[in-house]
Amino acid sequence: MKIIIKKFGGTSVSSTDKIERAISYIKKTRKLGYHVVVIVSAMGKETDRLLKLTANLEEYKKSDDVASLLSSGEQISSSIFSILLNKNNIKGKSFQGWQLPIITGISAYNSHIININTKHIKSSLKKNEVPVVAGFQGINKHNRITTLGRGGSDTTAVALAASLNAERCDIYTDVDGVFSADPRIVKEAKKINKINYEEMLELSSLGAKVLHTRSVQLALQYNVNLQVLSSFTGKKGTMLTKKNAYLEKQIIRGIAHSNNETLITLIGIKNKPGISAIIFNALSKENINVDMIVQSGSAKDANVTYAFTIAKNDTIKAENIMNKLKTKIKFTDLFINNEICKVSIVGLGMKTNVGVANTMFSELAKNNINIHVISTSEIKISVLIDDKYKELAIRSLHSIFKLNSKKK
Repeated sequence: MKIIIKKFGGTSVSSTDKIERAISYIKKTRKLGYHVVVIVSAMGKETDRLLKLTANLEEYKKSDDVASLLSSGEQISSSIFSILLNKNNIKGKSFQGWQLPIITGISAYNSHIININTKHIKSSLKKNEVPVVAGFQGINKHNRITTLGRGGSDTTAVALAASLNAERCDIYTDVDGVFSADPRIVKEAKKINKINYEEMLELSSLGAKVLHTRSVQLALQYNVNLQVLSSFTGKKGTMLTKKNAYLEKQIIRGIAHSNNETLITLIGIKNKPGISAIIFNALSKENINVDMIVQSGSAKDANVTYAFTIAKNDTIKAENIMNKLKTKIKFTDLFINNEICKVSIVGLGMKTNVGVANTMFSELAKNNINIHVISTSEIKISVLIDDKYKELAIRSLHSIFKLNSKKK
């Protein structure tokens, strides 16, 4: 049985007209001899609207009842999508996560998929139906509804593609694919026709919002053929691949940025073993994820400085934790800076080419852009800069690495 997964995001299902357009793509795929399984997000800004309903219920936000509330958006969109399929003379059948079921971990939020029972979907496909699965949700061993975190419908789609051994998973969004930079900032940004899984994983984790990071991890792990494309234009999108045909031709494939950063700096900490463990253990206990970390000072210095970045919405919580630790780790000053931006360059070509960091840092220096923190891996370099220089930095790096001069 030849199967293609089609996932439609919130903007693609925000009205009946847009769902009708989505159905036209399903018709074309079925005419080519494929069975289609659809995964949907909530309509438009529905999840944000549902979150606002709990705005004054802070102490109850960890309740699994709130997870049930948030998952209702996908229940609505999957039902409407199935109804419109039947209106178009295509047998549609909607499924909620718990009906399959999609088994997840215990956590009501940001839960991970453990297993998907595909029995009902396969039965539906044998009847020549189009199953429409609510993304973003599952059920735990206690029979309580769980959610997969923001962008979790992408993860649902890729997980189903792997479970059904689908030939391809198409992720429909409001953009034509993956671009070399944010087109709203760089007018010369070009669509990347093919990109390596590793590069896409880095771009996603560093701020590119086209694909949910966990969905890329799953696609890489289970070798799922993944395509990102627009539901509005119908043009061919960006294909993820294990190969990299541009390794020698193009060193850098894309530039990502994130404004969701706060830099916390602790000055005057005694230079002794165990301090790092105390700081980051305290943050971990409160589920605060730490990204970039810098410890400055030599082994001979009596005092050192720690600087690290966290998500902006964790700022107040992290500040309170550090103040509680002050008597224990004895820092002299605490500085918080949330007017910063992380800018990153990504490309497999860094593995075999020297001088990439020098080119990046020299270009930023030429534009009088100061770097606060640097983080690197084999295929990416990230810098933390003042937010006011974000657009200048992205445009100048896009130009110096010639991202708009070659077909990608």
